[in-house]
Amino acid sequence: MNASPNTDLPQLWLLRHGETEWSKSGQYTGLTDLPLTEEGERQALRAGGVLKGVEFREVFTSPLQRARRTAELAGFPDAQLEPDAVEWNYGDYEGVNSADVRAKNPGYLIWTDGVPNGETIDEVAERADRIVERVRSGGAGDVLLVAHGHFCRILAARWLELDPVEGRHFLLGTARVCTLGWDKKTPAVVSWGL
Repeated sequence: MNASPNTDLPQLWLLRHGETEWSKSGQYTGLTDLPLTEEGERQALRAGGVLKGVEFREVFTSPLQRARRTAELAGFPDAQLEPDAVEWNYGDYEGVNSADVRAKNPGYLIWTDGVPNGETIDEVAERADRIVERVRSGGAGDVLLVAHGHFCRILAARWLELDPVEGRHFLLGTARVCTLGWDKKTPAVVSWGL
């Protein structure tokens, strides 16, 4: 794995949970607590291979079972639960296929249009900011967070000190690993989507 050039500062590794039935079908999966599919479990095991040999000073996971199981299968059964790392609360769009939303509203983009009766993107970003602050204030070393697609993308934007809407530029498949670190003292993406 790539290391940040500045070892005096923390690195934040992100692991998106493995496949679920809803991630497979394109349904918005916020707080619905779905298990991994068999393929999702295989993906989590493969992600463990990507992370093998990295010594983390802390490992956190969303409390939702798809993230907890991914952490366990990737080799981190004792990951600390981090309530701020749950996925975006999609409100009325929970369980709805994103293609169906766009069929009714072709110009719809969750990043700018949001979700009815759910969290705003700024509310999700506030949770991400708390995690970024926690990692940065903890000193040097690697930290792993096992979480969710939209949440990780927003967190990456916030790590880079960008507006949360810029998370739309960071595609992230299931059980993919990313590393956020530094270019000297500038927040940077070290690796994305391994």
